[in-house]
Formats: sequence, structure tokens, C-alpha cells
Amino acid sequence: MTGVKDRPVSGKPADVVIIGGGIAGLTLGCALGSAGVTVVLVEPLPAERLTSTGFDGRTTAVVAGSQAVLAAIGAWPRMAANAQPILDIRVSDGRSPLFLHYDHREVGAEALGYIVENRSIRDALLEHLTNLPTVTLVTGRRVIRLHRDDALATAALDDNTVITARLAVATDGRNSPTRQAAGIETTAWRYKQIGIVCTVHHEMDHCGVAQEHFLPAGPFAILPMTGRRSSIVWTERADLAPALLALGDQEFLAELTLRFGDYLGKLEIVGPRFSYPLGFMHAQHYIASRLALAGDAAHAIHPIAGQGLNIGWRDVAALAEVVIDALRLGLDPGSMATLERYERWRRVDNAMMLAATDALNRLFSNDIAPVRLARGAGLAAVNGTPPLKRLFMRHAMGVLGDVPRLVRGEAL
Repeated sequence: MTGVKDRPVSGKPADVVIIGGGIAGLTLGCALGSAGVTVVLVEPLPAERLTSTGFDGRTTAVVAGSQAVLAAIGAWPRMAANAQPILDIRVSDGRSPLFLHYDHREVGAEALGYIVENRSIRDALLEHLTNLPTVTLVTGRRVIRLHRDDALATAALDDNTVITARLAVATDGRNSPTRQAAGIETTAWRYKQIGIVCTVHHEMDHCGVAQEHFLPAGPFAILPMTGRRSSIVWTERADLAPALLALGDQEFLAELTLRFGDYLGKLEIVGPRFSYPLGFMHAQHYIASRLALAGDAAHAIHPIAGQGLNIGWRDVAALAEVVIDALRLGLDPGSMATLERYERWRRVDNAMMLAATDALNRLFSNDIAPVRLARGAGLAAVNGTPPLKRLFMRHAMGVLGDVPRLVRGEAL
């Protein structure tokens, strides 16, 4: 990452203050800034920490609709060289010989999506953000108080800086302090699972094929990366994961290889291992007076379908569209009428995705024989029904339904 510098915060009210500089917050800042909206983005961590190799070892499956968002706001060219196209997806269930195979050619697409390291996504977004003249980035500072009234949202920072804006947006994660301070309740639970993430290098080329094996403890995903590498997203029982993570390098590699197989030759773990608790969370409301929630501040889902960040990007695309439309019409971007349009647009789509991923995890994370047989039959049935399979593929690509203009690749 180069060229990230904070600009001074003006005393004039901004259009939007974004609280939280994760991927969703950075994308929203870029989307709004690309249309000339005045934005102040506040992130408590230093900018260099956000893109350090030890901060986040995850990759993201950037589906086609999300790639269109990143391209439309001008950020995609900065990460394209580090993006591995997903040409095929193969889904299998344990020991069953039945499987589901998605091929990008079946829907006439260049790729079903792309695997990009989160660090590269943040790096590209930060670099793009700092070239937008109407966006001010404030890093290393925390919002300690947010006051909202009929006219403005006022954010007080821990260095006594005060930022006023017509709308505040919380993109500060699933444990969002902003959401909690606003009194917005959530429906949430923890799964008895831990997500283990690491990167492996292999002898043979993956040919752009992503694999997802459903095992009794949870899904084991092999996601193709650039340079004969794959990202492993290994869902394991919470009571077993600590012992696996405590293994030495060779013992851990042996356990991983048992699940990975030998179809790509010899494996080597590159870089550190990471682990994350897995859970479900859905905010009961996405909006309050002068406040909107987006991304993980509004919802958190199981990684079984790789859709968590993608539905966050659709939140960002929808929110940016309603804010920009309001400003162009001379309306208030923080009014309840504007915010209600955003909530109506996103809540049903997100609720359906959250319910689907929760059901899939519960259905596939067991080894009950009758259920296992039914699962295999279901995968084979979808695989053998081309129109249904194409529908599922386009849904997974994030291009079905009433999608925002950015998801269609159109500028705001």
C-alpha cells in the first residue's frame, strides 16, 4: 500500500460520515466519493495495519456482481492482477460419489467470480480512496460518541475532533459499537464451529477450480489463488479446533492433507494459520434516525457459501444509490424516507441469504445416513437439471433480482 494520507477534517458538515474502515466501509467511501459526495471515513486502526500480512489471512470469493461493483467505482483495476478467476466450482458431500459441478461456460461468463486476498482488496480500496478529493480518511481515531438529531449526525472522536454529517453509516463489524449505542437489537447465535484459514502451495495447477467438500464437522473449501496456491477455509468442531491449531507444522499439514486429498500433488503451507469463531447475526433494523447499518454491522453469516462480504457489497451498492439519488434531487440523504428505501431494498434479500446459509450448514454438517443419502441425491438432481443449475449459478454470482446499478456495472 502506498500514498495513504489523512486529510484534515473540515468544519463544514459532510454529506456522510462512515464509521469503520473495513472492506464495506472503504467500498462505500469509494462509491460515494466517485460521485462527488463529501465523506469522512473514520477507522480506529492505522492504515498500514489494515493491509499487513498478519491482520487478516482470509481471501474473498468476489462474485460477478461484486466484481462489477468494484469495477464501476474504479477500484477493480488496482486489484485485478491479484485476482484468480473461478472457472468451475465442484461441490461434493463426504464419501458420496455424487456431486454438483458449476462451469462458467454454462452461463456464458468469463468467470463465476474471483478469489482475492482480503489484504489486496483493502490495499486497492485505500489507494483508490485517497485519490478521491471529496473523501477524508481519518485513521487511528475512534468514535466515542455519536449524537443524532433531526438535522445532523455528530461524531465525537477520541482526540476531541468533532465531525458533523447529514448521515452516519456504521460499517464497524458484527460487534458494532455504533449499532449497540443506537439500541438496535440483533438475533444472533454462535455455531459450535471454528473457521480455520490458511494458504497452501501445490505442485499442480488448480485450473481455476474451486472445491467445497461437505464433511461431518462442516464444509472444507479449497479456493484457487494466483500462482499454484489455494486458500483453505476449514470448518471444524469448536471442541477439536484448538488441538488442530496447536499441532506442529508437519502434523497440521498431515491433517489438512487427509481432507484436501492428493489431486494437486504435494502440499506446502505458506504463511500463518488463522482461526475465527463462526456465528449468525441479523440486526432487527438497518436504520435509525440519521443512521444506516451496512455489511457486518447489519448481518453476519456462515462462510459455507462464501456470500458474507458479497451481500455486504450489495448493501453498499444500494445505500450509495439511494444517497446519491437523494442528493441529485435536492433531498436529504439522511432522511427516514431515504433510509427506509435502503432498508426495504436490502432486508428481504439478506434475510433469505442468512436463512439459506444457516439451513445449508445444519443440513450438511452431520453424518446421519438418511440425511447423507438425501443430500447426495439432491446434489445429483440439481447437477442433472441444467435450467435449475443455471438459475443457482446466477444466484450465486449475485446478478439476479432487483440489483443496484453498481451491481449491473453502471456508474452512479
